[in-house]
Amino acid sequence: MTPEQQRHQAQLAFAASGAELEVGSPADCPLPVELLLATAAASPWVTQHFAGGLTAEVYRIEAGGRQWTLKRARMPCKVQNVDGQTSFLNEVQRRAEIQRLKARPGGAERFAALVDTQYASYRQGLLLSPWIAGEAVQEWDERRLLQLFDCLHVLLLEGLFEWDLCAGNILDDGRIRLFDFGYMYRFDPLRAFNSNGTAMPQFHGAERFETRHYFAHLLRLEKQSEARALDAFELEKRIALQAYQRLQRELRQRGASPGVLAWLETLIQRWQGALRAGLDGLYLEEAWRSHWLDLHDDLGGQTCTPLTLARIDWLQDCLAARHPDLQSLGLLAGRGQEHWRAQLRQAHGDATRWQVGA
Repeated sequence: MTPEQQRHQAQLAFAASGAELEVGSPADCPLPVELLLATAAASPWVTQHFAGGLTAEVYRIEAGGRQWTLKRARMPCKVQNVDGQTSFLNEVQRRAEIQRLKARPGGAERFAALVDTQYASYRQGLLLSPWIAGEAVQEWDERRLLQLFDCLHVLLLEGLFEWDLCAGNILDDGRIRLFDFGYMYRFDPLRAFNSNGTAMPQFHGAERFETRHYFAHLLRLEKQSEARALDAFELEKRIALQAYQRLQRELRQRGASPGVLAWLETLIQRWQGALRAGLDGLYLEEAWRSHWLDLHDDLGGQTCTPLTLARIDWLQDCLAARHPDLQSLGLLAGRGQEHWRAQLRQAHGDATRWQVGA
C-alpha cells in the first residue's frame, strides 16, 4: 500500500468512526458555537461572505471587538476525490499540530507565517481564526518570494508537505501568510521526498508553488513581455536554489538518507546549470510541467476555472510553436504531436463542462 493509500484509509476510517477532533475550546470563541454554526451572509456579525470555496464557505465576522475568519465545511464538498472529501478533517489535524508547534519555545515566531487557530471542531465543520488583514498576492517581488521559501523551509524540516500553494491560499499583510491546510500532509523529510514517499520525486516544495501558483503568474507576465516573465522566473529560481541548498545542509546534519540528499543535489545542480547557461530550456520544461500538472488536478477534481482553459491554450500554442524543443527535452514521452493535440482537445471539452459554478 502506498503512503497516499495509507493516508486515505486512515482518514476515511476516522471519518467513519464518529470520533471528534477539536482544537481549543468552545469557551475560546467570541460568540456561542450555536451562533457560529447558524451564521449566514445576512447575520449581523458578518462583514464579508466568501462563497466560492470548493471545500468550505468563509465569513469575515466581527465579535468581541475583533475581526475573525469563520470557516464552515461544505456538505457535500465540491471536490470529487478522497483528498477533497477528507480535506476538512486533514485541516483540523494540521491545525492541532501547528498549535503545538507554536507552543514550543520560539515557536510563535518560527511558525508566524501560519495562521493561529482560535477554535476548530471537525464534527461540527467549524474553524475560527483571527482575521488576516492582508491581500492576495498579485505580484511576486524578492521580499515575498524570500518569505514564502523561508516558510516552506520551516514546514519541510518539520515534516509538513503543502500540496496546494495556490493563489487563494496565500496572503500578504506585510509578511507572507498561509491559512488553509486542507492539503498539507505529514511525511518524513529524512527518508522521503514528499508525503508520497520516494515514488514521485517530481513533487517538492518549489514545484508545488510553481505548479499551483507561480506559472499562472508568469502566464500573465508572458502576455506583457516574455522577457519580463523570464526575469521573474530567474528571480524565483535563484531564491529557490538558495533555499534548497540550505535545506540540503540542514537535512544532512540531521542524518537524512543518501537518497534524499542525492535527489536534492540533482535539483540544485540542474538549477545552477540553467542559471549559468541560460534559462530558456528550464523555463519551457517547468512551464510545460506546471500547466499539465495543474490541469490534471483541476480535471481530477472536476473543479475547473477560466485559468484551466488559459493553461490549455498555452499548452496548445506551445505544442504548435515549439514541438521540436519539447521533443528534445523529452517532454512528449515519445508520443507524436497528434496524440497531444487529441489530449488537449479532450481536456478543453472536459474543462469547459466542469467549470465551477457553471
